[in-house]
Amino acid sequence: MAPLKKGKPKEQSRALKVDKEMGNLVSYWDSLVTFGKAAIFNPDYSVPMMAALLICEIILNVMIVHLVSYTEIDWVAYMQEVEGVINGTYDYQLLKGDTGPLVYPAGFVYIFMGLYYITSMGRNIRLAQYIYILFYTLTLLLVFNIYRRVSKLPPWALVFMCCVSYRIHSIYVLRLFNDPVAMILLYAAINFLLYDQWLLGCVFYSLGVSVKMNILLFAPGLLILLLQRHRLYKSLALLSVCAVIQISLGAPFLLENPVSYLLGAFNLGRQFLFKWTVNWRFLSEDIFSSRYFHICLLIGHIFTLALFYFISWIKLYNFSDLFKTSKEKEEPISANDMVRTLFVSNFIGMCFSRSLHYQFYVWYFHTLHYLVWLVDMPVIYRLLVLGTIEMCWNTYPSTNISSSSLHVCHAVILLGVILSEIKHARSKFSKSK
Repeated sequence: MAPLKKGKPKEQSRALKVDKEMGNLVSYWDSLVTFGKAAIFNPDYSVPMMAALLICEIILNVMIVHLVSYTEIDWVAYMQEVEGVINGTYDYQLLKGDTGPLVYPAGFVYIFMGLYYITSMGRNIRLAQYIYILFYTLTLLLVFNIYRRVSKLPPWALVFMCCVSYRIHSIYVLRLFNDPVAMILLYAAINFLLYDQWLLGCVFYSLGVSVKMNILLFAPGLLILLLQRHRLYKSLALLSVCAVIQISLGAPFLLENPVSYLLGAFNLGRQFLFKWTVNWRFLSEDIFSSRYFHICLLIGHIFTLALFYFISWIKLYNFSDLFKTSKEKEEPISANDMVRTLFVSNFIGMCFSRSLHYQFYVWYFHTLHYLVWLVDMPVIYRLLVLGTIEMCWNTYPSTNISSSSLHVCHAVILLGVILSEIKHARSKFSKSK
């Protein structure tokens, strides 16, 4: 019998090396697939998707600015209003623009006075649009960090927060409204709160209110969080900081004509025009303008806030030791509890608003995805709700169908969040026993 031929040592070594390289290649491929799946589906690995979307959004906004015509609505009026202050007028009833009197607090005046000078008295629209691209990018950075902290949304869902909303891009770079500026300050405040920096959070919250009053819709939730984290006395101190900021910013106007400033900048009873309403088109104009209707909405707003307090917030948070003077409670509020309380507070206000104009979409757009993901329903229904809301805000002029559909979507989210809050409160309460 002939002896077996032995393989050459070099050939065996080469074969082993090839096998090892193939094994490494397969291992690398498996790691890449695992990372790719995590970057798409795992909320804890959302940073790569966020970075990619930021780059895409910057490119998209620059393209929009150059390819889509700018539409003048309020920008010229903003410039006319702050020009009056620059010329020495501090009586709010004398400050006017093409769209009417100045109806925003003092923080708006100072910020847009800066934009007035930067944009050559408001005439350099293209430069203003690029500044609003920066505003948009900053908004996304702040919002993305909030979503990163709560780890609630799968990364793929962030696409529906960015690239698909025509109305949001229009509000920022094609209309140059003041609403995005207020929301930047609000989201900055929430970021500070998430890092347990309550003084800075309250400062930026108050600055947001000084630009536009809609930021007050977050106030009930913020009050709940303050009382939970700092008890009564320190909460009052932090709220005093908010008040001092408002008084300091408004001082030149308060000294000139305090009644005019307060009624102009913080007019809670201001009448909205029916032709611009997005949410109440199916009503007659008489009902829309009726004080009784406004009172009913206010009662509904207060009742719903009270409902959330009794079914959720009173169980999530311990208010039994509000009057203790010791240091704040040792356990910081969780990111999810903080964000859901603030976002729900604002959403309730949106549901019962006397009127929503097209630029008001930015007041809650970036919170909708979090709220929809709180609701226990299939993903396809979540996307359907978000898509229908987007369609309603893109319908101009609004119709009976678009307004009704918006309320239906709001009701679906609100009822779903109520059920989610009950479940969450029960779960947390049972764990604390």
